[in-house]
Amino acid sequence: MQQTCDVLIVGAGPGGASCAYWLAKLGVSAVVVEKKVFPREKTCGDGLTPRSVHQLEQMGMSGFLQSQHRYKGLRTIAFGHEMELNWPQHPELPDYGYVVSRHDLDGAVADNAVEAGATLIQGAEAVEAKRGPQGDAASVTVKSKDGTTTEYLPRFLVVADGSNSRIGRQLGASRDRSLPMGLALRGYFNSPLSDEGLIESHLDIRTPQGEVMPGYGWIFPMGDGRVNVGVGILSTLGRWKEVNTTKVLEAFVATAPPRWKLDSSDPIYVGTGGKLPMGFSVGPRVGPNFVIVGDAAGSINPFNGEGIAYGYETGRLAAEVIADALALDDSSVLRRYERDLDARYGDYYRIARTFVGLIGHPAIMHTVVSAGIRSKMIMDPVMRVMANLMNEGHYGPAEVLYRAGIAGLAAKDRLDPIWQAGKSLAGTSRRR
Repeated sequence: MQQTCDVLIVGAGPGGASCAYWLAKLGVSAVVVEKKVFPREKTCGDGLTPRSVHQLEQMGMSGFLQSQHRYKGLRTIAFGHEMELNWPQHPELPDYGYVVSRHDLDGAVADNAVEAGATLIQGAEAVEAKRGPQGDAASVTVKSKDGTTTEYLPRFLVVADGSNSRIGRQLGASRDRSLPMGLALRGYFNSPLSDEGLIESHLDIRTPQGEVMPGYGWIFPMGDGRVNVGVGILSTLGRWKEVNTTKVLEAFVATAPPRWKLDSSDPIYVGTGGKLPMGFSVGPRVGPNFVIVGDAAGSINPFNGEGIAYGYETGRLAAEVIADALALDDSSVLRRYERDLDARYGDYYRIARTFVGLIGHPAIMHTVVSAGIRSKMIMDPVMRVMANLMNEGHYGPAEVLYRAGIAGLAAKDRLDPIWQAGKSLAGTSRRR
């Protein structure tokens, strides 16, 4: 069976559901196909930062959030020191976050898109995208749980099928393996501090042998008797593919602060690990009639592993571009999506990727983290930058730090050709 539609969205996670909602609000009909049936489990820390909360509130979900566990800031722990930092005041973003299980969150956001006017088909997996002569997505074959297939012929396609995006690969997208990748594993545990008002981040996670690793551990209170406990490891560790994340998580739980009273022998649930493509490491993200959003585009923030906010934001950007392309009957408008991404995230993610590369060296990581964790004057602006909570037009410490990072990248770009030429000349001299 064939079916035409204005917009087909593959995946109803943060990017897909956000895109569907905003398309509906802009008067565009969209069909969303999701291979799972909500509610479903999803490997995630479940923490919503102010950026995520802002997007959800913009989608009219304040009522849903108010029934969830709210927290006010972050406790950072490393090398025997800890510091508590509240989320900052911001002219647009709230100064609070929530911890909400993806089991509950994703279905609620998808339902919200349906209430706005989108069509959601669950238990339907996009298995193949066929390309047209111009490299466009000519059709997408969707297989339902009962085995029936439908061939969709969309005017525009939104690829939002997650970090292992099958449809993205079929349309020519691939990950730049020189850019950072993460691997995460999380579990749920009972804790008497489930109502704690701070989430907790550990910047000195170790292998079972005690070796410090580039990455982080977290303990996020759920407000319902549980805490979400997990570890994230960065690919800047040379042997990262050999790391047993289950053992790392067990070691982290065993050495977690006693106040949480975590019992490593009795987790409520330990999920499978998930890959985290970061820093827009996947591309191209735009084709003749398709765009790629969220984790499928590698949109996760390398600084802190946050992906939910960027799924919502890229989904919204995609919706605005597609609505304009439909209104003008001009698919070339889609090129604006890439420009919008670069304008909003380009410099920020370049800085984040550089930072991740530096902390991949244990000695540098130890020096940087040990110095910062002792000073609130350092940690507060660093936290704001890492959570992407800077205030445009303001010149506080966080904004100054961020602009210094941009200037540093620009200087590096200017000096790199000279540096490379110098190395080449030196090599030539040595050979003589």
